[in-house]
Amino acid sequence: MTRALTTIGLDADDTLWQNEHYYRLTEEHFRTLLADYAEPSMISDRLLEAEKRNLAYYGFGIKGFTLSMIETALDITEGRASGAVIGEILAIGRDLLSHPVETMPGVGDVLESLAGRYFLALITKGDLFDQERKLAQSGLGDFFDAVEIVSDKNATTYRRIFCKHGDEPERAMMVGNSLKSDIVPALAVGAWGVFIPHELTWVLEHVEKPESSPRFRELATIKDLPELIASIE
Repeated sequence: MTRALTTIGLDADDTLWQNEHYYRLTEEHFRTLLADYAEPSMISDRLLEAEKRNLAYYGFGIKGFTLSMIETALDITEGRASGAVIGEILAIGRDLLSHPVETMPGVGDVLESLAGRYFLALITKGDLFDQERKLAQSGLGDFFDAVEIVSDKNATTYRRIFCKHGDEPERAMMVGNSLKSDIVPALAVGAWGVFIPHELTWVLEHVEKPESSPRFRELATIKDLPELIASIE
């Protein structure tokens, strides 16, 4: 009998382990550095504008975020940011690249229950070195049959991955906390999209829920994933 589901893709940041929390702490530090030049809300707004502009040049990840902080500092101070301030921005960027990995509750047990029964693929975007570091430190690497670190997540990305590693997208599932990156494009190629919200999801990842899609599901926690999969099978 043909199985309804053979391949499961899982996002990494804020799905398997905490990530955005550390970005928020870094942004708070950044606002403190520039407190003499602008209000905190203005600093955050200008930083977000820089991040949007720079995605096409630097992509997703900490290095691009650090360069955006430097650009914002020079912008807000009208080029008067001192070498010490720029040095501190570089330092907090490096700190972000070495933060500890904190896995979400229940992740290890869920992956252990699925490994061997399904082809598990870690599908994440961001800086290659940083994502490899976090995967290694998480202790979760042995559960995955494939690791795909991509520059962006869109329908083309998911079609390629699910055709390469699975039995076409229709028998695949993508699990993640970003509607924009994890769910909507996976649904667009015919896969299941399982949304697990995170309270600190980056604003640029927000879109409307695709609630009209018959393959869209939402879970409160990743611990509920095995039960959902069983209901599909």
